[in-house]
Amino acid sequence: MPTERPAVAVVGSYAKALVMTADRIPTPGETLIGRDFRGTFGGKGSDMAVQAARLGAAVSYLGVVGDDGHGAELRDLLEHEGVDLGGLRVAPGTPTGVGFIVKDTAGSNVIVVDPGANAGFSTADVDAAAELVRAADVALAQLEIPLGTALHALALARAAGVTTILNPAPAVDLRHTDLTCVDVLTPNEHEAKVALGLWPDDVVPAEDLGRRLLALGPRAVIITLGESGALVITAEHVTEVAPVRVAVVDSNGAGDGFNAALAVALGEGRDLAAAARFAGTVAALCCEHWETVPSYQDRATVEAFLAANLTTTATSPTTTTTTEARR
Repeated sequence: MPTERPAVAVVGSYAKALVMTADRIPTPGETLIGRDFRGTFGGKGSDMAVQAARLGAAVSYLGVVGDDGHGAELRDLLEHEGVDLGGLRVAPGTPTGVGFIVKDTAGSNVIVVDPGANAGFSTADVDAAAELVRAADVALAQLEIPLGTALHALALARAAGVTTILNPAPAVDLRHTDLTCVDVLTPNEHEAKVALGLWPDDVVPAEDLGRRLLALGPRAVIITLGESGALVITAEHVTEVAPVRVAVVDSNGAGDGFNAALAVALGEGRDLAAAARFAGTVAALCCEHWETVPSYQDRATVEAFLAANLTTTATSPTTTTTTEARR
């Protein structure tokens, strides 16, 4: 385990998750009988903050919640996890974000989110907590908050020499967006297609998606591929990151876990491929449990898994040069 404790600034969202389980995901217009309704923690920003903290990072959180019970729950959660709340604003008279989630018994899910107070997270909020961003080793943002706010925070961070990660989720069209403030862009395949203005069913190899995204300005792209692992793409190299095999119970929150772990690993000084392998392990372990926050494992658990699976996880990834990758 590392002796240095990286500092991670998470610029993101919180939404109370209202969850129900059904035997399968309903089709449009269909009504199913569900069960096991429960309320739990949600929101990509808070997920990332919790997972990064459990991996040993010194985490600061920037975001906005309402002055309601859901917002109070977030403050209690993050304080319990040891997260610095100096960048959290409470917006009077505004509801905290809420997400409705339907899960099936195979581990898939569909999600609809009302941003609530997240929609009011502005560049002024970032400026008010600028020192938290500048003091970080890595700044991590996603898009359940306004795009302009996320990019403003990452630009401020990068100007201070901080490594920046943007998880472009939920997916938006980024073709006319300057992403030069982003060191690492981390979409899944669906998000990569939407970012490039493609249809979700367009057949485009992941490597080609990554190269097109590089043209928007990020220094690297990591496309997560679910059970197929991930692809790390830079101008010079393409690196395949093998998947970590586990018994999947619930995939919800795995992407957030991946991004949090990536930020921690980069903050510890790992190179991009090694950081992606570590992140893939953390995301896989999340899938062995239900929900998001309850599924996030601490550093000791992750390190024990890595030690027990040393032969598999230590295998070098396949790396190709730019010329080879285009053949």
